Amino acid sequence: MSEIKEKLQLSKGIVLGSIILFIFMIFTYGCMHQSHTAAASNEQSKVKSVYIRVKPGMDAEKIANLLRDRNVIDNVYMFRIMAKVEGLDNNLKTGDYQLQTNMTYKEILEVLVSGKTATMSIMIPEGYNVEQIAKTLQDKGIVSAKDFEKAATDFAPYDYITKAHDVKYRVDGFLFPDTYEIAGDFTAMDILTLMAKEFDHKLTPEMRSRAIAMNLSIRDLVILASLVEKEAQVEEDRPIIAQVFMNRLREKMPLQSCATIQYILGNPKAELSIQDTQIKSPYNTYLNMGLPPGPIANPGLASIKAVLYSEPTEYLYFVADKHGKHHFSKTYQEHLQTIDRVE
Repeated sequence: MSEIKEKLQLSKGIVLGSIILFIFMIFTYGCMHQSHTAAASNEQSKVKSVYIRVKPGMDAEKIANLLRDRNVIDNVYMFRIMAKVEGLDNNLKTGDYQLQTNMTYKEILEVLVSGKTATMSIMIPEGYNVEQIAKTLQDKGIVSAKDFEKAATDFAPYDYITKAHDVKYRVDGFLFPDTYEIAGDFTAMDILTLMAKEFDHKLTPEMRSRAIAMNLSIRDLVILASLVEKEAQVEEDRPIIAQVFMNRLREKMPLQSCATIQYILGNPKAELSIQDTQIKSPYNTYLNMGLPPGPIANPGLASIKAVLYSEPTEYLYFVADKHGKHHFSKTYQEHLQTIDRVE
C-alpha cells in the first residue's frame, strides 16, 4: 500500500513539475515575444539588414549564438525556448539568409526553416579601385578585404589583362562597376570572376574594333578611361577630357593628370600642392611621359565610350571650377587666364 502511495506521489510530482515547466515556458515565450517586439518598435530608425550563413552541422544553440553575435537577437536562451515551443529547433535549415535587426524571434525562425537562400545586392560605383571594392565587400560581410586583395593580385582571366611592372593588382581597371547579386557562399575569386566577365561582356565587338582602329590596346583604352573617370565630374565633359589626354599624348606632352597624384596619395586631398606633383612614382603623370603603368580605377561604360568616341578638339588644357564643370584651353596662356577666371 505504501508503495502505491509513493508511486502516486511521484506521478503527481512529475505531472506538477511538467505543468510548472510548461507554464514557465509559456510565460517566457510571452515575455520574450512582447519584449522583442517592443524593442524592435523602438529601434525602427536603426534597422539594418544582416546576412548570415547557417552551415551544415550547426544546431539551434550555435545558430542562436551566431544571431546574437550579428546583433540580430539579444537573448540566446529565449530564442532557443521559442524554437522549442514552436517545434522548430530541429528544422532550421542550412543556407544564406537575409534578416532584419527589428524582426521578432518568430519571424526569424520562419525564415530559417524556409531554406530560401538569400542574395545580397552590392553596388560598386564607377571609379572604385580594387582596395575600395574590397572594403565595400568586407563592410557588407561578404568576404574579407585581405582575401579579395590577395585574389586580385595576379588574377587575369583574359589575354588583354597583361602583366605590367609597378601594378599592384593586375585586374584593377577590368572589374566592371555595377550592381551585383552576390550569394552568401561566393568567394573572393567568384566575385572577381563575375566582375571581370561583366567587363568583357560590356566591351562589345564594335568597341574592340574601334580601339584597334585608334591603335589602342584594350589595356591602354582602360588606362585612359580610368583617368577620364576620375577627372570628369560632369557627364558632357568626358569625351572632351578624353580628347585632351590623347592630344597631349600625340604632342608628346606629359598628361599632368591630378587624378594620378590623388591615386599615389591614397587619401584624396581637396587641393594638391606643387610638392605633391613632385612625388616620385611611375604613376606621376607630371614627372613621367605617356600613360601610367596601369588603370587608376575601374571605369564605367560612359568613360570607356568617351575615349572611343571622343570629342574632336584641339584643346590641350582643362581646369574645373567650384561646381565641377571643366573649362578647356588650347594654349598655356589661355589656360592661365581660365584659371584666374574660374578660381
